[in-house]
Amino acid sequence: MTAEERLAQLPPKLQSVVKTLGSAPKVIKTEMLLEFAKKMPPLPEGMQGKLEQVHECTTPFFVHAELENNQVHLFFDAPKEAPTVRAFAGLLAEGLEGESPEAVLGVPEDFYTLARLEEIITPLRLRGLQAVLARIKRQVREAQG
Repeated sequence: MTAEERLAQLPPKLQSVVKTLGSAPKVIKTEMLLEFAKKMPPLPEGMQGKLEQVHECTTPFFVHAELENNQVHLFFDAPKEAPTVRAFAGLLAEGLEGESPEAVLGVPEDFYTLARLEEIITPLRLRGLQAVLARIKRQVREAQG
């Protein structure tokens, strides 16, 4: 499957994020990830007990996905001093928030390769990103019943 075909599997907002990151030089890509870290949505009151820890992440990172009106809503929590995982949260929130369950479930586990994140992120951190996406997908499937 070509990169274009793989890109077409992504929901439109995630496609846009991935295309932008994928075409950016390394130095700009790092700055862009820091911007995504700043975009991690704040955790609403009362959400703490619903979050699931992603143990594959080296930093304490928590996620919760729920469905409302056939739209996926994502919630994240990570320490302020952990810009990489906060960037993952911001990136996933921007790319997947409000999407249909089917669109979220169709995202390939290694979608980050289309953004060429391996140029600036270690394999260990990328496995953490895969684990976050896997948790989101499992939670979406569970929410579907």
